[in-house]
Amino acid sequence: MKLTCAIIDDEPLAISLLESYVNKTPFLELAGKYNSAVNALPELNKQPVDLLFLDIQMPELSGMEFSRMLEGNTRVIFTTAFEQYALDSYKVNALDYLLKPISYPDFLKSANKALQWYELLNSNEAGKDAPQTVPPSIKSIFVKTEYKLVQIELCKILYIEGLKDYIKIFVEDEPRPVLSLMSMKSMEEMLPADHFIRVHRSFIVQPEKIKVIERNRIVFGKEYIPISDNYKQKFMEFLGQRSLLP
Repeated sequence: MKLTCAIIDDEPLAISLLESYVNKTPFLELAGKYNSAVNALPELNKQPVDLLFLDIQMPELSGMEFSRMLEGNTRVIFTTAFEQYALDSYKVNALDYLLKPISYPDFLKSANKALQWYELLNSNEAGKDAPQTVPPSIKSIFVKTEYKLVQIELCKILYIEGLKDYIKIFVEDEPRPVLSLMSMKSMEEMLPADHFIRVHRSFIVQPEKIKVIERNRIVFGKEYIPISDNYKQKFMEFLGQRSLLP
């Protein structure tokens, strides 16, 4: 599988380095290189690429702002000298974050992550008409994340948050959520309906783990999960079966 890619960076040396890395990576094909996001925008909207190596700090239009303007299915790997942008990169669903100076092993690892993303996307598209539900006797599921399959016990899942192309699975006693390329619909169909309930288009919760509900929000520690109007009636019916209310 070949991925078309482009490079946007206002530093000529950075562009040259990334170009040399792309040229020696067999599954990457360089479609363009730009010294500013402003110059790149019309070209990439006209002819999108699969993967974009994008600097964050640039004049006129930052990489973070540019990433929100991209059309189509272009995936972004941010390249920057500033580590503090790592958290922001995940908020815009970037595939990865490379800190300058970038070594080829780190570049290749990120490029492989992009390749895996597209391979998984293609396999999901091929099997999207055949959803599978976890049998009641199954106590855990395997989720593909980055380069590995991770086993997650169903009883330890607190809630699931849906992003644009990913889901984040929040698990008890785990400091970070598990990220996986999967739609919320696919995840909802896979989970046993008697143990999980959708409360918002972006959230599925495990009711057994709920301790506090406050002003139409479910409280998990410092996180507040909204209960939307579209799912409120079904959720309240569930609560009515388990509550002692006056």
